[in-house]
Amino acid sequence: MSTTPPMNQARNKSTTIKSMIILALLFFIFGLVSWVNTILVPYFQLTLQLSNFQSSFVTFAFYIAYLVMAIPSSFLLNKVGYKRGMMFGLWCMAIGALLFVPAAYWRLYQLFLLGLFLLGVGLAILQSAANPYVTIVGPIESAAKRMSIVGTGNKLAGVIANLIFAGVVIRESDKVLMREIESGLYTGATLETALDTLIKGVMTPYLILAIALFIFGIVVRYSALPELDPSVVNKRSAEDESSQKSIFQYPALILGVIAMFFHIGTQMIALATSIQYAGTMGESLAGPAKNIPSYTMLLTFLGYFIGIILIPRYLKQRNALLICALLNLVLSVLIISTSGTVNFLGITSDISIWYLVMMGLPNALLYAGIWPLAINGLGKHTNLGSAFLVMALCGSAFMPMIYHSLVELNSSLSPFAAMKYAYWILIPSFAYIVWYAAYGYRIRSWKKSEVVKNTVVS
Repeated sequence: MSTTPPMNQARNKSTTIKSMIILALLFFIFGLVSWVNTILVPYFQLTLQLSNFQSSFVTFAFYIAYLVMAIPSSFLLNKVGYKRGMMFGLWCMAIGALLFVPAAYWRLYQLFLLGLFLLGVGLAILQSAANPYVTIVGPIESAAKRMSIVGTGNKLAGVIANLIFAGVVIRESDKVLMREIESGLYTGATLETALDTLIKGVMTPYLILAIALFIFGIVVRYSALPELDPSVVNKRSAEDESSQKSIFQYPALILGVIAMFFHIGTQMIALATSIQYAGTMGESLAGPAKNIPSYTMLLTFLGYFIGIILIPRYLKQRNALLICALLNLVLSVLIISTSGTVNFLGITSDISIWYLVMMGLPNALLYAGIWPLAINGLGKHTNLGSAFLVMALCGSAFMPMIYHSLVELNSSLSPFAAMKYAYWILIPSFAYIVWYAAYGYRIRSWKKSEVVKNTVVS
């Protein structure tokens, strides 16, 4: 029987509910700021007149922050506290969003990239802080339920991010201007004037975003969120102190980091290149093609709910990872090997683009499948292993660049053929994830590939 007074129970429940609302908003911001990059890529490519390779720096500048900040974030949070650290993260994002104003005014690509990097740095700090909160803010036995709730907010943001960007930044007059620019109507000074007019559409929305992030930082700092004790958060990493093993002596983790890198990178390729791929088929950013990333995220949103229903009652987490990786491998082959014109959702395109969109469904369960297999059995290295996995999110920075490099290497082909050929990069990436889900996660020693037949997290 509980000895907690009813009044304290009610107060604790109220604090948990308020905390969950704040955390859900944070995860919504994660998704909103992250996934809007998928439409920033073709938008900047047009307004700044960038090549495919140059436009890949949009995602690179944002996601490289995870590689740079994953481990420093943990030191920052231990130094200043979790709530103050989250405020600093939101303020860093506010500065990044604010830089979009002068960047758009002077049409400076480098300043845009700096703003995107600072947005990524802020998000890296927030993600390092928010995940422990979700776990600890309420009863440990319902932590998975809370993670599902905030995760749904993240996926919902991914669904609507491009719709919001397209509705707020790309006005009706801008759509006409974009079509005229794409048709080659403007040249020389008139083209520069048209591009200046078009890109200034980001100034007001990002100024509002900067103010909102700054204010939300103050709200979080003085909110009902309980201040976390770093020693409590890091408790699990204090286990198994007798172990003298280095973090690099855990093959399942290192191989899992590579799997996470490929998963995150291929997911970004599918999202960030889909509008450009549609453009090679005659579709314009001003038309219905701008909604393609939202269709992908809608399928991811659906996949997330399927996972909640099926795992672990009907489907083991490891089996879900294997099935989803196999599905994406098949879809990758279909993208390369099939062709044919279809008209769907107002978009006339090659059927291969819809296989790219369909990847959103199995992609939903790859992240959740890789993570527990990679950190299982790390003992005192659990927190550091988690930081390594966060660093693997930089796959979204490097993989699209590799993809666009392949496109550039095949510039002698038509733009459509060059982009389609470059999707070959998906096949070895998903083949590796299939191998990791089937075998790699069980390797417990680099010597003679010592394998554990049965593992708890399967």
